[in-house]
Amino acid sequence: MKTAISLPDTLFSEADTAAKRMGIPRSQLFSQALEEYLEKHKSENITDSYNRLFSGNETAAEKTVPYASLESLRELTKNDTW
Repeated sequence: MKTAISLPDTLFSEADTAAKRMGIPRSQLFSQALEEYLEKHKSENITDSYNRLFSGNETAAEKTVPYASLESLRELTKNDTW
């Protein structure tokens, strides 16, 4: 897919130099950089979910699953003597 983006001149120049040094097209450099960025920040979604869960601002679905799990655990361990 083709797209157009705006970059500061210095960033474009650095990217152009890096792509030439690496021997790859500039578009491949941008694609790889975006891929790495997205992978690095993927865990933030998980962190946000945990933050909502433990702050009390969770969604209805987020409330149901932990509660159901807790109830299941209580039921499974009700006769344990530990």
